[in-house]
Amino acid sequence: MGEEFDPDADENSKDGKPSRGYLKDEVLACAKQLGVLPGFNLLCIDTENKFISTGVAKDIANAAMGKYHQISKADGNAIASVTNQALNEIKSQ
Repeated sequence: MGEEFDPDADENSKDGKPSRGYLKDEVLACAKQLGVLPGFNLLCIDTENKFISTGVAKDIANAAMGKYHQISKADGNAIASVTNQALNEIKSQ
């Protein structure tokens, strides 16, 4: 992680660019490292339609030992409500 990309290390690389799987693995590795930092709290608000969702947001939240919330019809009020609830949970710990 944090190294320069080597296309030979990614069998699905095209035109010297990393594949989606490679990038996902990189993001999850970063999330795992962040998740063990003292005082780090991740709130992942997923606004993807749950029927076409890739599931990456939930994977990131799990890897970072964070909170995951799926909001199908995200508007400012819904996001603010979830954020306030999560912050209150963190403060009460």
